[in-house]
Amino acid sequence: MKIAVISDIHANTLALEAVLEQIDSIGVDKIFCLGDIIMAGYNPNGTAEKILNLKNLEIIQGNTDKMVACYSEELFEKAKNKFPCMGYALREDIKITDKKYIDFVKNLPENKYIEINGLKIQLVHGSPRFQDENIYPDMPPEKVEEMVKNSEASLILCGHTHLPCGYSLKSGKTVVNAGSVGRSMTDDKMPYWALLAVNSDGTFQIEHKTAKYDNIKVSNLIKQRGFLHSDELAKMYLTGE
Repeated sequence: MKIAVISDIHANTLALEAVLEQIDSIGVDKIFCLGDIIMAGYNPNGTAEKILNLKNLEIIQGNTDKMVACYSEELFEKAKNKFPCMGYALREDIKITDKKYIDFVKNLPENKYIEINGLKIQLVHGSPRFQDENIYPDMPPEKVEEMVKNSEASLILCGHTHLPCGYSLKSGKTVVNAGSVGRSMTDDKMPYWALLAVNSDGTFQIEHKTAKYDNIKVSNLIKQRGFLHSDELAKMYLTGE
C-alpha cells in the first residue's frame, strides 16, 4: 500500500496543487494529512475545499487549526505578543474563513492510530505528547525517544516544524517529520511531503519528496492581504530570508 503524508498546508493552495499533482502521478491508496490546513496563508477556503475533496483521506488537527477553531481576543493577544505576523494573520483569517471549514477543523482529532498490514502507525502534529512540540532535524535521538516513549505505534508521523527529517530509534520506533507543503522552512522554500509504502508483511519504506511551485507569487499574494505584519509573513516564502 502506498500512502502520501502531507502536513502544514497553511492556506497555500498553489503549493497543495503542486504536491497533489505529484501524488496523482505516482498513484497512492491513501493520503494522511497531519494538520495546519487553513491559517496564515492566502486562500483558506480554497485550500480547505481541496482537502475535503480528497479521497481515502485520514486527517488530524494541527495547532493552528486549533487556534482558528478556538479563537478569542485573549488568544489573539497571546499569539500577537509571541509572533506578531501569526497573531494578526489569525485575526484576519477568522474574518474570511467560511464557518463550515472552521467547524471542520474544530472537530478533528489531535492524533490518530491506524494499523495497516500489522504495522501500527500514529499520526500526530507535533509529537505524541503535545500538539505543538517540535521534532527537529539533528536532535539527540534520546530526546526524540523520550517524546515518543508512550506511543503504542512502531511508526510515528509528524509535522509542525516545517522541516523534514527522520529517526530510527533504539526502541525500534521510527519517527518521520513530513515537512511542510505550504510554508517550508527548508533553504529552497519548496513543498515537502513523504511517500510511505507498507508491504504485506508490515515492513515499510518511507522517503521524502519535494515539488516545485511559484513561491514568489504566493509571497506577493500574502503581502497583498495587507494586514499588519503581512510583509513579514510574506518573506518566509522567499529564499534567502
